[in-house]
Amino acid sequence: MRPGDEIFDIFDERMNPAGQASRSEVHARGLWHQTFHCWIAVPADGDTDAVLLFQERHPGKDTFPSLLDTSCAGHLLAGEAVEDGVRELEEELGLSVPFEALVPCGLFAEEDIISEACIDREFCHVYLRVNRQPLTQYRLQPEEVTGLYQVPLEQVRKLAQGTLSEPIRIGGVAPDENGVLVSLERTVGPADFVPHPGAYYELVLKAIDRIGKSAL
Repeated sequence: MRPGDEIFDIFDERMNPAGQASRSEVHARGLWHQTFHCWIAVPADGDTDAVLLFQERHPGKDTFPSLLDTSCAGHLLAGEAVEDGVRELEEELGLSVPFEALVPCGLFAEEDIISEACIDREFCHVYLRVNRQPLTQYRLQPEEVTGLYQVPLEQVRKLAQGTLSEPIRIGGVAPDENGVLVSLERTVGPADFVPHPGAYYELVLKAIDRIGKSAL
């Protein structure tokens, strides 16, 4: 185990407990472990469509550096319950949200073969939070998140269906040289997103459909 390595609970492919292992061992051996994912949805407002927030991963991350991903996500440490995952909202985005306020989307088993030395197998506990605050009011964790971007639900549905083929223009925020969040726009295509399976996005979209247009 590397110095300071996090310890995770590990499981077999049916999610039966199988002991504990360090983060480095989990990724090196492709052991199943748990993560907490929370998507932030911003309701439609006047001429703007409802959107999901995607974080830009830090370029130093060991998996999918600099790509657009779940609004907020993190590993559950050994002994933690899913409810403990809400700390990630506070750490990564500066949001203090009770677990009971989240909309459950479901559990998703995801396998990513990053390289021969890194295989990521996660049981993702996926949740949704509707939040209306301006992007500039978020507080991004510098070592984890380098930007926060709004992607219209229509484009997220295309991601889920594998039909997002043309570049799209999205708005967001990123810290300037003083760490202050400033608004910006960028053009992105499918290669700029973490390659989650379509079924993963469908979990989130179905949860949005369940809560209805009254919430979004």
